[in-house]
Amino acid sequence: MQTDQSMVDAILEGNRRILARAITLVESTRDDHRAQAVQLVDALGKSGRSALRIGLSGTPGVGKSTFTESFGMMLVEQGLKVAVLAVDPSSKRSGGSILGDKTRMDRLSRHPNAFIRPSPSSAALGGVARRTREAISLCEAAGFDVVLVETVGVGQSEVMVADMTDLFLLLLAPAGGDELQGVKRGIMEIADLILINKADGELKPQALRTCADYAGALRLLRKRVQDPKEFPKAMTISALEEDGLAQVWSEIETLVKWRRSEGHFAANRGRQAKVWFEDEVRRGVLAQLERDETLQKLQENLRKQVADGVLTPDAAAADVLQALKSRK
Repeated sequence: MQTDQSMVDAILEGNRRILARAITLVESTRDDHRAQAVQLVDALGKSGRSALRIGLSGTPGVGKSTFTESFGMMLVEQGLKVAVLAVDPSSKRSGGSILGDKTRMDRLSRHPNAFIRPSPSSAALGGVARRTREAISLCEAAGFDVVLVETVGVGQSEVMVADMTDLFLLLLAPAGGDELQGVKRGIMEIADLILINKADGELKPQALRTCADYAGALRLLRKRVQDPKEFPKAMTISALEEDGLAQVWSEIETLVKWRRSEGHFAANRGRQAKVWFEDEVRRGVLAQLERDETLQKLQENLRKQVADGVLTPDAAAADVLQALKSRK
């Protein structure tokens, strides 16, 4: 591994090979790598560089990778530098993941203005990898203009992606009215744009009806004070035919401009930084519980007592926290 300063300089110069190695470093769980990663992210954070962070999620088979490639190609052809952080689900049994996004985005992966990094979710909640925030920060320091975070599926905890991106796009396929019930309200509330994909060929009429259904649902949700009255909104697109993508980018630019002028953009970044800090504190406490042999033995003993009905979970947890406090 290169020295910290040489890695910092290489990333600031836009060296993608070193950027990929740096992301591997921040994703590592080794203590020495973690210490290096903290120093690296802190040093690069002083560069003052920033990118537009866009979160993207959708139901399986909706065409997230096709959209990401088509949308990314449109942006890079406009001269923008685009980084894609594509999160693949990890197996709960083996811990493995497919990591196939780079092969699914062949055109974009070969473009000199694009960088694609697939990462395993590693059982992290929210459809994002454990160190996605740090990876976004590294891509910003490397000079990328837009960072697309393509997340895993649609689930109740998917709202976590909103705590690390500036906008959230929800990609859906044309479907019947019953499908609307299957989309969690929490996802609908954080979505800035709902994009009905595959609006082409025989599916186009159905896509238009689905779009109308979601537009109606959005009107029933409480309006957000940080957005103009027409947002959030539903739109139809065809990622395969690259239809509607320019309109999506135009809507994104309109929304970002509004939020910047009203001060909401900077306020949201500040709130996200606080969430990041609090999350790191919780992770640190959990890591201490996992590494301390004395605390591990205590927890094992308390687990048995809880399972046997000798102690309630609340009482056992209080014992662990008291033991952690007394060790300081």
